Amino acid sequence: MKVKALSRSQASTTRSSLHDLRPTHKNLNPAAHPQARAREYTRAVTAAKLDRMFAQPFVGELKGGHVDAVSCMAICRTNLCPVVSGCVDGTVRVWDMQRRKMVVNLEAHTRTVSGLVFGNGIEGMFYSCGEEGLVKAWSIFPRASYNTTADSDDESSDEEEYGKKPKGRRKDNHKKSNKREDEPESPHGPHNVYRLPPSRNSMHHNSNAFHSIDHHWHDNQFATASSDAAVHLWDPERSTPISTYGNLWGGDDTVTTVRYNPAERDLIAHCSNDRGIGLHDTRTSSALQKTIMSMKSNCLEWNPMEPYMFVVGNEDHNAYTFDMRKLNRPTGMYKGHVGAVMDVAWSPTGTEFVTGSYDKTIRMFSVRKEGGTAGHAGSGSTGIARDVYHTKRMQRVFCVGYTFDHKYLLSGSDDTNIRLWKARSSEKIGQLSAREETSLQYRKALVQKYVHLPEVKRISKSRRVPKFVKKETQAAMVQKEKRRRKEGNMVKHSKPGTKKFTDEKGKTIVKTKKFTDEKG
Repeated sequence: MKVKALSRSQASTTRSSLHDLRPTHKNLNPAAHPQARAREYTRAVTAAKLDRMFAQPFVGELKGGHVDAVSCMAICRTNLCPVVSGCVDGTVRVWDMQRRKMVVNLEAHTRTVSGLVFGNGIEGMFYSCGEEGLVKAWSIFPRASYNTTADSDDESSDEEEYGKKPKGRRKDNHKKSNKREDEPESPHGPHNVYRLPPSRNSMHHNSNAFHSIDHHWHDNQFATASSDAAVHLWDPERSTPISTYGNLWGGDDTVTTVRYNPAERDLIAHCSNDRGIGLHDTRTSSALQKTIMSMKSNCLEWNPMEPYMFVVGNEDHNAYTFDMRKLNRPTGMYKGHVGAVMDVAWSPTGTEFVTGSYDKTIRMFSVRKEGGTAGHAGSGSTGIARDVYHTKRMQRVFCVGYTFDHKYLLSGSDDTNIRLWKARSSEKIGQLSAREETSLQYRKALVQKYVHLPEVKRISKSRRVPKFVKKETQAAMVQKEKRRRKEGNMVKHSKPGTKKFTDEKGKTIVKTKKFTDEKG
């Protein structure tokens, strides 16, 4: 007689550890689960709620903050720890991100620090520019030639060692020609001081003030934008600019922002006070394209992974992405702010960017559909922020940035503080077990599957914003609806073909100029 019996291996029924769950066997036949979709929808609602319950983006502030408004900030492209920030009072502070403490406070400039940038090497060099018309080179790591008291018995901490004044000077007597003799030295510098040569406009007040600085991604050179309506290229070994690009478009408007392209070595983009965004080639000293927007752009950043794309923050409360091959129309329009966008920064992955605004909020936008979180899958494709960060005490945000590992954000504001945020508000800090990671991925997939349904959509997209931001948003919606209704009435009651609806993206561009137009 044959007897049929179930046979399972011992590994399929035994726990791997005492703290693990006992394995269970599931029947995968859909007929055995008639209410599977209803249960899955309930789990999706629960997953959306859990995502919002665990949303705690604020990590903390950097200890030992500035005494005035933070005007600019630079994050190293080759290292996770060093961060430098500039202040309105002219000081530059070096921070250690691992301990969230200040390393050293440098009396860098006599006026506002308008720009900071790291070099592309591993020696820790960075450059600062100020509105008094000087560019200075500094080092993250103190020079050992200043440590003349090596026979001290006690070893001080890092911040105490960096904060002390040097007890001795370098023993070499020769000095570089581009170094000011009366410049007080510290272990961190300044190693070099750069200034523009005197010109006919130098007699005017603030004529040679620097407004922006950027370092080349590959070569050892940097570019500055100054009040003399020109872009200057510098070699760190020379005291004067190696090239000057002025009057490229037949105007004398001040250049406020300058950025090197990550891939094209000789391509520079800049913003100017005439509401323009321009591209020019440093090999031929010629202008390529320029577009004039309806309002001025305050900042510009290239996408590090897709170098033909860049984003600008505008005074009309919006951010725009452009394709450098076609500047007559923005590829994306990102809304939500009720104040001027003061700074933008791309994530190292190139899938999203963060904006800091005059309305005291920080917003993250995804430029790809798969770039959102579980709570905001695909929201970036519509130009809506996937998340909004703010605190009660945070004032107007002047600078933002991503850390090199894409896990944290930094923001500098008018209230003298530099704050550290999580890039994903509900993400757990620390190592995840295999079960935790599987559970998070399952909940994320559930929310992405049911995000179009009303309840899941309402929970996942709800964000609390300050009261004045909410009021301004409601007023802006009323004004927009009024303009749309007026435009519709004009099209409806006009002769057919004479009036058309205007494109919202197209309205932001006033005109586009090309270099061939100047030649003709």
